Amino acid sequence: MTDKDEFLHTSNRYYGEIKPENLLFNANLQEFASKVDYICSLETGGKINPLEAYEQIKTLWEKLDYSKKQLNIGKNLFDSEDGSSEEEA
Repeated sequence: MTDKDEFLHTSNRYYGEIKPENLLFNANLQEFASKVDYICSLETGGKINPLEAYEQIKTLWEKLDYSKKQLNIGKNLFDSEDGSSEEEA
């Protein structure tokens, strides 16, 4: 990897169900994890205080949660492909 951004912001391969919303949420989740790692490192190294680290992580979590809701991730877990509920069968 010659590009430093690629090196610093690695991305893992996605093995889940291939749908646009799943791929987008996975990218958001990986970005969240990467940023939390940086924040934890800064706090551990004494560059930011624990409260600041907490607030930054809380803000990132709220953005991830908003993304999840906008993409309808986790909704209709028991619905089949044709829209009917599996419990009705």
